[in-house]
Amino acid sequence: MLDTNAYLRLAKRVRPLLGVPFGQKRYVLHVLEDVEAEVGRNPRLRFHYPWFEGDRAVAAERRSHRLRLSREERDQLDAAARFLHDWVLQDVRRFATGGRSPPGPTDCRVLAFGQVRPAIVVTDDLGMHELAREFNIGVWHGFDLLAKLRTANVVNDDLVREIYAALEANGDLTASWREARHTVLAKVFGPAPR
Repeated sequence: MLDTNAYLRLAKRVRPLLGVPFGQKRYVLHVLEDVEAEVGRNPRLRFHYPWFEGDRAVAAERRSHRLRLSREERDQLDAAARFLHDWVLQDVRRFATGGRSPPGPTDCRVLAFGQVRPAIVVTDDLGMHELAREFNIGVWHGFDLLAKLRTANVVNDDLVREIYAALEANGDLTASWREARHTVLAKVFGPAPR
C-alpha cells in the first residue's frame, strides 16, 4: 500500500505501477482513494505534481486498481485509523522529533489498511515508520520498494538513476534516500565513496 509521498515519487516514471504482481512473493501495489483526496485538497502538492490529475493514463491507472472493501473492512479501517490518529495526537511531539512530521489522518488510514488487510505500507515519512513500529505494521521506504522492483526486473538501473535525478532536481531527495543510494541500491550506484 503506497502512501502519498511514495506514490508521488514513483508513479510518473514506473509504468504501470499499480495492480501488477511482481517479485517472488507476487506483491501488488495499490493506493487508497484517501491519497487522491489528500492531493486534491493540497494546493502545494497539486502545484508540484501537476501530472497527478493532468496525466489521464496515471489517473486511469488509479481508478482501475481501486481496492474494493467490504462494509466490515471499511468499518474496521475507519476505527483503526481513528485509533492510530488519536494515538499520535496524544503525543504529537514524539512523532515530530528528528525531522519527522507527525502522521496525519490520511497517513493513519494508510497504516490502518496494513492492519485490516495483510499489507506492507510504503512510505518515506519517518513519523509513519515510528507509528508502524509501535503497532507492528509492516513498512518499507520508497527506496526499499524501488530495490524490490529492480530485483523483479520491473525497473532497470537507468530508471533507478532517472528517479534519483528527478528527486534531486525537485529538492525531494531525503537523507534516507541519499544513504540508500550506497547501501540498499549499491548495485546501481556503487558503494559509498571513501
